[in-house]
Amino acid sequence: MTKITFKDYPEFKPNLTPEEIFSLGSFGGTYWRPIQSIYYKKKLRNQHKEFSFLAHINLKLLTQTKPNKSMNKYGVLSGNSLETWHDKGWIKKQDPYGWVQWYCRFYNGRRTPDDKRQINRWLKFTGPKGRFKKRLINMILKKNTTFDDFSISPVIRQGLQQWAYQLTKKDLTN
Repeated sequence: MTKITFKDYPEFKPNLTPEEIFSLGSFGGTYWRPIQSIYYKKKLRNQHKEFSFLAHINLKLLTQTKPNKSMNKYGVLSGNSLETWHDKGWIKKQDPYGWVQWYCRFYNGRRTPDDKRQINRWLKFTGPKGRFKKRLINMILKKNTTFDDFSISPVIRQGLQQWAYQLTKKDLTN
């Protein structure tokens, strides 16, 4: 894992780069599949090509049309559909694929008025007091096991990975 810091947003501390999110296996290989965005009249495709750090990653980990849980690190599906993301208002026109597209662009240096909203979403999911991170930690503590006991909630672990975070030993001592 990588120590990632952003001087302009010190509270935002993912420990996976965008490249690592996909290299580890996320979204069942479908994140960058062709989509019909509610914001554009044409089908979007090949959006991943914007990011040079994804160029060496096997396209099967990026552009499958149907999710394949065996492609995910923890062998489970985790997350919601694009339709749900739209219905919840989680996707904005500037990043029609959602949070990870935003993160890839933010990681590359882009800054927009949407940054605070997206970082706040990350903090609520997996930040120091993030509900899913805390839930996983509590499950581990209740079972009296280690941070890397992957039998404890692989679905939450997959979700955290898709939000650029993997649990660390230090997380259990904070």
